[in-house]
Amino acid sequence: MAMNRYKQKIVGGEESWIKGVVVIVHDSGKSGPAKSVSLQFYSATELDHNSGKGKLSKKGKLEEWKRKKKSDGRTIIGSYKIKLKVEKGFGIPGAFLITNQYNHKFFLREAFFQTPNHSQIIHFDCNSWVYPINLTNDSHYLFFSNTSYIPSKTPSPLMELRKMELAKLRGDGRRETMEERERIYEYDYYNNDCIGNSQEQSTPIIGGSSSLPYPRRLRTLHPSNLDSSSEKMDIEKYIPADERMSHNKVKELASNSVEAALQFLIPTIKALNYQPNTTDHFKSFVELHCFFWAQKPSNLAKADIWTKLEVQKFLPQKLFQQILSQKHPFLYPLPQFLTENEHAWMDDDEFARQMLAGTNPVRITCLHNFPPESKTKVVSTIKASDIEHSLDGLTLQQAIVERRIFTLDHHDYLMPLLNRINSGDVFAYASRTLLFLRSDSTLKPLAIELSLPYSEAEGEEISWVYLPAAEGLEAALWQLAKAHVAANDSVYHQLISHWLHTHAVVEPFIIATRRQLSVMHPIYRLLNPHFKDTIHINSLFRTFLLKPDGIFEKILFSGKFSMELSSELYKEWRFDEHGLPADLLKRNMAVRDPDPGNPTGVRLIFPDYPYAEDGLEIWTAIKTWVKSFCSIFYKDDDSVHSDEELQAWWSEIRNVGHGDKPHESGWYEMATLSNLVEALTTLIWTATGLHAAVNSGQYAYASYPLNRPTLCHKFIPSEGTVEYAEFLSDPDKYYLETIPGKFETALAVALTEVLSHHTMDELYLGRSSYNWTDNAKARHSFSEFSKELKNIENRIEERNRDPNRKNRSGPAKIPYKLLLPDTSNFSPKGGIRGKGIPNSISI
Repeated sequence: MAMNRYKQKIVGGEESWIKGVVVIVHDSGKSGPAKSVSLQFYSATELDHNSGKGKLSKKGKLEEWKRKKKSDGRTIIGSYKIKLKVEKGFGIPGAFLITNQYNHKFFLREAFFQTPNHSQIIHFDCNSWVYPINLTNDSHYLFFSNTSYIPSKTPSPLMELRKMELAKLRGDGRRETMEERERIYEYDYYNNDCIGNSQEQSTPIIGGSSSLPYPRRLRTLHPSNLDSSSEKMDIEKYIPADERMSHNKVKELASNSVEAALQFLIPTIKALNYQPNTTDHFKSFVELHCFFWAQKPSNLAKADIWTKLEVQKFLPQKLFQQILSQKHPFLYPLPQFLTENEHAWMDDDEFARQMLAGTNPVRITCLHNFPPESKTKVVSTIKASDIEHSLDGLTLQQAIVERRIFTLDHHDYLMPLLNRINSGDVFAYASRTLLFLRSDSTLKPLAIELSLPYSEAEGEEISWVYLPAAEGLEAALWQLAKAHVAANDSVYHQLISHWLHTHAVVEPFIIATRRQLSVMHPIYRLLNPHFKDTIHINSLFRTFLLKPDGIFEKILFSGKFSMELSSELYKEWRFDEHGLPADLLKRNMAVRDPDPGNPTGVRLIFPDYPYAEDGLEIWTAIKTWVKSFCSIFYKDDDSVHSDEELQAWWSEIRNVGHGDKPHESGWYEMATLSNLVEALTTLIWTATGLHAAVNSGQYAYASYPLNRPTLCHKFIPSEGTVEYAEFLSDPDKYYLETIPGKFETALAVALTEVLSHHTMDELYLGRSSYNWTDNAKARHSFSEFSKELKNIENRIEERNRDPNRKNRSGPAKIPYKLLLPDTSNFSPKGGIRGKGIPNSISI
């Protein structure tokens, strides 16, 4: 509506004038840029033969029109008019230069201008920071209109500008420091500058070698001269200004972190007499439950002096005072395990169901052979006789043929690291869990095998097999075995499913997009919404979670070997297996379906697999939208193959961004339109549906240590040992001393709360600004995409109400909503939601 009002104001005028409106966001305490900002236009249709670029207009200055204070009270949205005379025959504006002689930076949100002949409105969706001229090496910033062109279709007046702008973003790779106001995208390894703070905490370089391969990350050099307004939580790393989260989001993220610390972490530290490394175990299950139930809503302004002093160590004074001034109470919902069924964590059916609908539904595999295949020299010690009595009258071979035997395998990748991991205060096994598919599509655990290296030199192992039991000591041992499996799965989830397979693998795609695809490129416009805030959140992730002595080192049994473990599993990663249908085929959870009416090309081997069933619908909607969009700009395979920017982009992703795996067979050749559609669908799915599935449910499932312990402090005791005698005397005490202690639990709960929290300015799949493209066909296709997501949402809700779909809720009574697109309500919402697919990896 506001856009339409602006349009009405700029229609009319003489033919030799360009009139328009520029929308700028700036600090409320400042007077506004107005006449301190000038614009010049480049023609998209008329070439200046002397410069080789479009005709350049004279400068025109902005004139203030109207101002509106944003709801945050900190910023002003200023709408500025401009009227600029151009010579007759100037043509249609295709780009503009903006020069800021104002003393402060501002955020250029958008602009729109009437062409000199009044025939159309040209839109510019800018969304970029513009810094004062005295702080930059360049005298201007260049912005292109929302009209997209593949390189061969670019109007000749814009071709040179297109190339120049890309060259500026790439940098020269020789800078020792970079400033926030610069827009330079270069690659780097995961080195000490990235995840270490000192020589004492130095870590091996991850990436750049066959032994420790890894995706590249953005080069984030320390700036030489920090702006006084920089937030401490950014840890003074360079991030291009356009990649930074908004001030409001930084504030909200800091506030969420503070609230979580106040409610769970800081009181625990105080109780431990300021010794966070103390392992203070829960004395009883009642005490553990009270840890959650006793957390009372409070206001930070009422926090005691000690708490305030601790919090202030992490935040700048200005931001801390803003958080203090918030009126709303700090109120978190209890983990759903406590509100619905506090005993669900003990239930074998719930233990199995979470492999299909919990926080890590991407590891379970249908078994084709028995014993399970292994890359190590020792095969599984689980015997057919251990499990055949639980197969509903089938033999083991019959159950395998009918695709009813499944495994959760955390064995091979852990074995080489276990001796080093277990040298500290954690006690970890490698595990294999076997399960049976009942006729109602629920899974029944059959056996758990836990293994340790016996002779690392000879590759020998020692293994123990535990079977389900309902009572007695066998039941207590079984619960301990499940705790170790859950710890394995928790570490795999955080380091691989969540961090590596979404955050880390996507970052090189973002860097390559900025370096190789012009903002005029249609693929840039398609992908850009799915990259929002990812560079910044990844930087914070590395700074707080991955660094030596960081949060992961404190709460995951992998400890200081976490990045090495992540690197080991990156060796198995293939881009072409990252798409959902391909992933399901790889894990034997689906079979190929030749039915031309099935757009996914696969059929699930059983229907009640919530992650896959919902995910395939989201995947199909994304692919349909991507295919429709790409077909507007690429008419045949040759137009894809001959797109020089697209080919450079894909080559850089393969050979630089994922440069440790350039020649492996997991990369499409990018020679056809179908290659392009499949690659883009995989990338968008990764940044949206996959990330939502493995991230947003963490508070519901992983905040409760009985359900998802992240480490174990004891092995399962063997008969005849002192530990076994301790276990016999009090199995509950032994169990509580095995799972994480109070500090580890408090840290994990605070972390899952922050990671599951959607901020108020979150953008969701299927939403976009009205003027993101001037192409009417693209806008229509996107509208159809949004409608289909709404239909999917309705079908998911219907499935969740179906009592025959027992895996949709299970004993925990937590409906599967992680892949609800959330298109039904367009109002801003924040908090721990457990649903909604964000448009990007933004937390």
